[in-house]
Amino acid sequence: MPKSQLSSPAAASEAAKNYSPRLCNEDLAPVRKQNWSWYNIFSFWMSDVHSMGGYVVAASFFTLGLASWQVLMCLLVGICIVQLCANLVAKPSQMTGVPYAVVCRQAFGVFGANIPAVIRGLIAFAWYGIQTYLAANALMLVSLKFWPALTPMTQVSWLGLSQLGWICFGIMWLLQAMVFWHGMNAIKRFIDIAGPAVYVVMGALAGWIVYKTGFDGISFTLASKSLSGGEQVWQMITATALVVSYFSGPLLNFGDFARYGKSMGEIRRGNRWGLPFNFLLFSIVTVVIVSGTQSLFGRMITDPIETVSMVGNDLAVAIGLLTMITATIGINIVANFVSPAFDFSNCSPQKISFRTGGMIAAVGSVLLTPWNLFQSPELIHYTLDVLGAFIGPLFGILLADFYLLKRSKISVDDLFDDTPKGKYWYKGGFNPKAIAALLPSVGIGLVISFIPSLHAVANFSWFIGVALGAGAYRWIARDEMASARAGGDYRADVVMQKEQQ
Repeated sequence: MPKSQLSSPAAASEAAKNYSPRLCNEDLAPVRKQNWSWYNIFSFWMSDVHSMGGYVVAASFFTLGLASWQVLMCLLVGICIVQLCANLVAKPSQMTGVPYAVVCRQAFGVFGANIPAVIRGLIAFAWYGIQTYLAANALMLVSLKFWPALTPMTQVSWLGLSQLGWICFGIMWLLQAMVFWHGMNAIKRFIDIAGPAVYVVMGALAGWIVYKTGFDGISFTLASKSLSGGEQVWQMITATALVVSYFSGPLLNFGDFARYGKSMGEIRRGNRWGLPFNFLLFSIVTVVIVSGTQSLFGRMITDPIETVSMVGNDLAVAIGLLTMITATIGINIVANFVSPAFDFSNCSPQKISFRTGGMIAAVGSVLLTPWNLFQSPELIHYTLDVLGAFIGPLFGILLADFYLLKRSKISVDDLFDDTPKGKYWYKGGFNPKAIAALLPSVGIGLVISFIPSLHAVANFSWFIGVALGAGAYRWIARDEMASARAGGDYRADVVMQKEQQ
């Protein structure tokens, strides 16, 4: 790959003083030091995978009627798709050292990028609240285990959550805010610890179940209901799609972390170890635990909190649940605090800082009463369908613009230029073609999600959205793409394309 015709992100950061204050602040400017190794990327995905939300989604596949080995296969195929997409979406941010919201300016315009940024930020509202609720639920179980006198506080509810539930939710909300408030370095250190910690607990839980049931008690043919061959294939395809939908949020804004990567080689290595390899171990542990609960308790338990609470040893229960809480804090920060922090800051760089943007999402998550979005396997899948309808088109348009139209080239200075001379000014700072591709793509996805007769198709809302977004944008911008293939209008002296290591 050719060497950069523009200086590195460090030099670009030095030039940030010349960037428009309407588009730039310290958090959005190209990073000065890209020093994240493959292990930091690996830890990011480890924190993302090893959470109670991830476990609940994976375990919910048993309700589709799939056998254990089929669930395992779906999880692995889905995560390999996520790995491929993560490598694609990481490249523009690693090249430039800027977050996802800023990269979107290339496709949507310097001001039009606020559209995908706000959409992603609002989605973080839902996921931040869901993960906080799951962690709060674990904290509530620990509290009741050691202080049974608190039980009456669980009998009075408000907006669907008990009095004790609100207290635990508030505690978890505050703890996460404290970690986030110390900035990206503190977040980096936290996720380096959080992911491996839950490995120990989940491994111990799987070992305890095998010890109690014996290897004969772990069935890889266990299924909750009987399906025909065709039905099994369809449900496996559905489960695979739901895996991708679950990771679609952090996948979309993976550039927020890839911007710190030393090179694309380091990022690809981190993705390889953090996704297929890491997820394989997680999937095996999940299958062992869920299938083992059938033999041990007479029913499949898909909630890891409930499984841990039934261990019997109070100290073991407390350690296990507190570790799961730590892991959930990790994923919530990386997936649902960092993203809206950059996204909302992008809307008004001089008024909304990284910290303020994250706190907007934190407050918004409470208003959504997220515990009502994640109460059953059916509701989990429905939530994923709706979120996928928004995220898929954004992902498709971003990649179509960068790889097909711009030919993997991006001008850093123009990302921060709010004058008509800027390459990404388009029309008043908005790219009408990208917006024209986005609106119907999202609309079709939402229609599919809300029509009961199309429920089976709605499970593929992310894939449908990617195809619709990329396809519509490619068709609308076909004249520009033809021009780009013929030589394009990119001057060599403004194109930044770093030599990959």
